[in-house]
Amino acid sequence: MKATFMYGAGDVRVETVPDPVIQQPTDAIVRAVRACVCGSDLHPYHSMPSAEHGAAMGHELIGVVEEIGAAVTTVRKGDFVIVPFAFSDNTCPFCREGVQTSCPHGGFFGPASGSGLQAELARVPQADGTLVVVPDLDPASASEPLLASLLTLSDVYLTGYHAAHMGRVASGKTVTVIGDGAVGLSAVLASSRLGAERIILMGRHASRTDLGVAWGATDIVAERGEEGIAKVMDLTGGEGSHVVLEAVGHLPACEQAYGVVRAGGVISRVGVPQYEAAPIGFGSLFGKNATLTGGPAPVRAYLEPAIRQVLEGEIDSGRVFDHTVGIDDVADGYASMDARETLKVMIGF
Repeated sequence: MKATFMYGAGDVRVETVPDPVIQQPTDAIVRAVRACVCGSDLHPYHSMPSAEHGAAMGHELIGVVEEIGAAVTTVRKGDFVIVPFAFSDNTCPFCREGVQTSCPHGGFFGPASGSGLQAELARVPQADGTLVVVPDLDPASASEPLLASLLTLSDVYLTGYHAAHMGRVASGKTVTVIGDGAVGLSAVLASSRLGAERIILMGRHASRTDLGVAWGATDIVAERGEEGIAKVMDLTGGEGSHVVLEAVGHLPACEQAYGVVRAGGVISRVGVPQYEAAPIGFGSLFGKNATLTGGPAPVRAYLEPAIRQVLEGEIDSGRVFDHTVGIDDVADGYASMDARETLKVMIGF
């Protein structure tokens, strides 16, 4: 099969490797229908040291079950499934509490586990707890927009939803979303669905912020840093936002977040942080009685209702995809996303 590996910053290669096989009785093998490149994949694309052995890339996938282990009972060969970006048993105490990304028997697809999903076939550990069947749908006859929206449920849309959910977005709230990437735009859509009264999107790319407006953003702030903070504070009458959703992961975005959150407000972070130390003192969080929340989205906790919403046409989250490549051209997809020529790249098979 063909699979994607990263050998260093800017060095993405598609290689032919042996097909994956069942290693544990709880495994399944899934044949890809659609996969994609994530904004978080661009972090190692910028900074990964050169390596002799490539890191398996990709953590977003929809596909068809090809084979199951002897202990798998909830999916069968031929099922069309969504593969969340984290695998989990869905039975441990953390999973039962809706934090599947902390499952002690789980992990994350991609370099962390050595199992990448930008590939023609994937081995899925903990298949019973991880895979969710899309009922009564043949991917061969499904429309491209429908497949695109279902693919967003493996990560990007439900990461945006997680940001809004953890931030307690609700009717009457003013929300500021930092970042006009696919996750930030998904957070706009989720906030609108949760009833936010006002949604301020901080982003500089008109093609992206236009989609944000279509999904419910009421204001666009292109400025960054102190200038951007001042603009948001002006828009909110000097009070700041009830909820700030940070979808970037860099320290300047964190600084913008605590700069615009109002007293008693919530900052919810889902951008994978590229830092460990950040201000938490009186001038940032403490003095405002601000809550800091967020983290890796446990998309498995949200999948069943989200699948229904997509199938019933309630959400069109697949609009974040604006370019499609074949598996042989994945490196071009990385380059186009890195150059901001595309918002999010889908991989077709």
